[in-house]
Amino acid sequence: MDKIDPYAQAEEQRTSPPSATYREISPGLEDRLFTPVPVLDHGFVRVVDYMGNDSSVVQAARVSYGRGTKQVSEDRGLINYLLRHRHTTPFEMAEIKLHVKLPIFVARQWIRHRTASVNEYSARYSVLDREFYVPAPEHLASQSISNRQGRGQVLSGDEAERALTILKETAQRSYDEYLTLLNLNEDGTKRTEHSDGLARELARANLTVGFYTQWYWKVNLHNLMGFLQLRADPHAQYEIRSYADVILDIMSAWVPLTYEAFLEHRLQSATFSSTAVKVIRRMLAGEAVTEESSGLGRREWIELSEILR
Repeated sequence: MDKIDPYAQAEEQRTSPPSATYREISPGLEDRLFTPVPVLDHGFVRVVDYMGNDSSVVQAARVSYGRGTKQVSEDRGLINYLLRHRHTTPFEMAEIKLHVKLPIFVARQWIRHRTASVNEYSARYSVLDREFYVPAPEHLASQSISNRQGRGQVLSGDEAERALTILKETAQRSYDEYLTLLNLNEDGTKRTEHSDGLARELARANLTVGFYTQWYWKVNLHNLMGFLQLRADPHAQYEIRSYADVILDIMSAWVPLTYEAFLEHRLQSATFSSTAVKVIRRMLAGEAVTEESSGLGRREWIELSEILR
């Protein structure tokens, strides 16, 4: 079966004559257009289109002041002000469209961010590739004891080998059976002429969520930052965080001023409850506050302690 080669597509697209434009561009992002950035074992992220840049954010915020200023220092100050005070609409004036190849289970986490336009590869129309995600040994971990949706210690020895074997063999077997249901050989030809096979929309039910899918994901800058704030966080699942880290790097090339402000006021900042603020004030006053005397729950106390360390 014919596989989509995004690297060949990128080469073809990047050698095409560039089109003249009167619109604002992002020089940093122009250099990255169409080029896939590898993620995990078979995945990638590539920019296929965008609209606007840092100037678009500034222009939207200063619309009542006319043309505004072109000085970078003033633009940086305004963007920092907007993020610090949680203004949102100016950041909705810039958009980006990404082509992403990702495991199905990562896609199901990702799609919970219901603030983007998504068009996914259709397994009702096309046959999926024999590509599935297998964790690297260093990411093969046990269930966390303290976090129901997290990982604990990395597996080793026979236990790790057994887990990897099961993941690989299950995926290979399910794909073999998928082709059997479709009555197809590996090259896409029919196995037997007398049967058209099971409908693709039904045969796909046999595949595991470790198989790869693809989609186009278009999102504005405001909602992109909402996605990154959750998924580029150290507590996010490793697999989706790997994609978020790549997109974060893309953001740094696209809107460098907004990227700096985003790190400063969102991604690398912290928020506190009113009780936690009182605890910090007590600490600054020299009081030896303990978990028992803080008035905080166990988890919030641990989180506050980690931040203050």
